[in-house]
Amino acid sequence: MTDIERIPVIIGVGQINDRPEDPDNGLDPLGLMVEALKRAEADSGVSLLSQLDSVAVVDQISFRNLNPLDRKLAEALGANPSVCYQSEAPHGDTPIRLLNEAANRIGAGEIKLAAVAGAEALRTIAGRLAKHATPQKDVFEGVRKEAKREPGYAQQHGLNAPVDVYPLYENAGRAAYGQTLAEGQAESGEIWSRFSQVAAANDGAWIRKPASPEEIITSNEKNRPIAFPYNKLMVANASVNQGAGFIVASLAEARRLGIAEDKMIYVGMGAAAKEAYSFLQRDRYDRSVSMETSIRRTLELNKMSGADFDFVELYSCFPCVPKMARRILGWPVDKPATVFGGLTFGGGPIANYMSHAVVSMVEKLRKEGTNGFLFANGGFATDNHCIVVSNKPLAAAQFPQNFDYQAEADAAREAVPELDKDYVGTGTVETYTIFYGRDGSPKGGVVVARTPSGDRTLAHVDVADGAMVEFLTSGKSEPVGTPGAVVADAGGRRIWARA
Repeated sequence: MTDIERIPVIIGVGQINDRPEDPDNGLDPLGLMVEALKRAEADSGVSLLSQLDSVAVVDQISFRNLNPLDRKLAEALGANPSVCYQSEAPHGDTPIRLLNEAANRIGAGEIKLAAVAGAEALRTIAGRLAKHATPQKDVFEGVRKEAKREPGYAQQHGLNAPVDVYPLYENAGRAAYGQTLAEGQAESGEIWSRFSQVAAANDGAWIRKPASPEEIITSNEKNRPIAFPYNKLMVANASVNQGAGFIVASLAEARRLGIAEDKMIYVGMGAAAKEAYSFLQRDRYDRSVSMETSIRRTLELNKMSGADFDFVELYSCFPCVPKMARRILGWPVDKPATVFGGLTFGGGPIANYMSHAVVSMVEKLRKEGTNGFLFANGGFATDNHCIVVSNKPLAAAQFPQNFDYQAEADAAREAVPELDKDYVGTGTVETYTIFYGRDGSPKGGVVVARTPSGDRTLAHVDVADGAMVEFLTSGKSEPVGTPGAVVADAGGRRIWARA
């Protein structure tokens, strides 16, 4: 692309951590976004927020009563953009999609100057809940509605939140990689320890204390088990107040504004694809064809390989995600897979983590290296969106582009097994997990099993059966692929039993 009016560049980045002693003094998401974009403006070195043509906001969950926030944010910035919108849902891929959409609009000549921002203040909400006997109805109404939903088949078996579901990918992946439990945990510890080191050196990170691999994978009172094989230090930390934003311009507009050339980070091509919304409607749990498609297509579009990148951000809500992603990208385990610090240590502000990753990637590329790769994931290993950025012009970049590769991912997907909700009889373990209480003791568990006909079914783990819990968690043998049976107990629950 040679028309400088249509070349997108990131020209300003900003982020904020808000840690008030009194939660009543905490900033809400709007306040966090305003501050983040003011910092992005200061970073650019030019007064420009009032000139924005586009404002895009990452949906947030902590102050649902404030939604939608897009116009409120634009007004707070003194802007009157022709394009102004909030994402339809708080998914982890959203910041990268909004970056890609801004690049597309610049490439189409529709806009010249765009801002993307997001924020969460879940720590403030938790503090106010603890401080006040009766929390404000409008703040917590959405949370209460979610809690009152009638549990479905997955929820009846304990699969409620992402922390319950991602272990299914972890355990299936470990078996597929041919790793023992100890080897799989060692890989998680190595990746997460490097995340903690990056966070310790990053002013924008929430937890700035390095942790060793042993500290991360060892269960104890301070690092209690959550869902096998994950401990507290291996899962996203959503109890944060964080905001981040970035400003994208056409190269021509950046030069007209007087932005320093060494401030500009060029936006490359992106690719996206999704898995089925229901995690029980996936073809398998040891890989994701939508993840593979989005990563490989991004490499092809930019005419690059994993070896061309100096830095990467591989989304890190739980270890299974960067484990899968790094194998597709060809990223070695001994190189940091983050520039921000990961969702445990950098902070996990629900859907807005990747805005912080963009901020840190821009800051990193301004100082050293050339190319960066950003991989975002959201939902229950559902949504994937990747993009490339560089401190040099990217010859392969052409905007606008169609980043949707869903049809290609769907064509590569294997047959999805039928779900037999009432099955009783023999089968094999496809994957599994154990859920733990706050005291570290098992409180439940689930086996995802395949029947002799190839159907998929769920069965409870009876945690009173010490031998079964030992079999699933000791690492003495690999449970995935072993035979067993779904049997009905005295109370009518369908329980997994060993053959």
